[in-house]
Amino acid sequence: MREKPAGGVSGYFAIVGAIALLLAAVLMGIIGFVMSFAQVAVGVVLFIVAVLCFIASMFLFRGCTSVAPGHAVVLQLYGKYVGTVRQSGLRFVNPFYTKDQISTRIRNHETSTLKVNDLDGNPIEIGAVVVWQVRDTAQAMFEVDDFEEFVAIQAETAVRHIANSYAYDSSDPRRMSLRDNADEITSRLSDEVAARVMAAGVTVIESRITQLAYAPEIARAMLQRQQATAVVAARQLIVEGAVGMVETAIEEIEGRQIVRLGQSERSDLVSNLMIVLCGDQAAQPTISTTRNQQSAG
Repeated sequence: MREKPAGGVSGYFAIVGAIALLLAAVLMGIIGFVMSFAQVAVGVVLFIVAVLCFIASMFLFRGCTSVAPGHAVVLQLYGKYVGTVRQSGLRFVNPFYTKDQISTRIRNHETSTLKVNDLDGNPIEIGAVVVWQVRDTAQAMFEVDDFEEFVAIQAETAVRHIANSYAYDSSDPRRMSLRDNADEITSRLSDEVAARVMAAGVTVIESRITQLAYAPEIARAMLQRQQATAVVAARQLIVEGAVGMVETAIEEIEGRQIVRLGQSERSDLVSNLMIVLCGDQAAQPTISTTRNQQSAG
């Protein structure tokens, strides 16, 4: 079922006519009631006309409906969908129509904090907010039982599925993770939520992960793992830089012919430089006199 327009007509003329008929009904009812006591046949006629005018005014009042900005009115005739009035203001439709008002404003739905397992099996806590809007009022009204509850359930289902499909974090840059690829993950979350709520005539404007953390029972252990991974990565970078510096130092020494280095001297120099460059603490310089003593002897 798809939405179709049912604009109706301006309700201001109907409301004016309803008020005029109501006043005429009251006036003719009073005159007819008084004349009926005088046993005048015209009084009975006026009283009957007054009743008819009153019924007509009630029909006009019933056919008037106000549509607020950001809302739409779904019309039904004895259970059959007739159309939707989206034009704001006072509108007049068939008095026998059943009118249901639906908000078409942009809404937010924030999921509760969900505890799920990521792709690696680690328990995490995740939450998201979904910005959505009713696009097709007929689908929202008739395709699902309660479209607001439907959006809430489908949003949580999509969040759980996304959390199960990716790891919380990853040391492999080619592997997407929830923490490191937030933009790509939220884009896929929006696409999945939009596909799930399409049946309810709802369009998803934006989705965003608002909370992401390890579950409390493993948070400490995972923090230690992250710290260890960071230390290993830092050490690897330091070693790579130190090797390059040692290589450059040896090339400069030999290229400028500052001193001739044998194999043992080269090994000692490399060992000392690596200790100095890769050590956690500042190096304590020492002076070796062994070579000088050997030379003097």
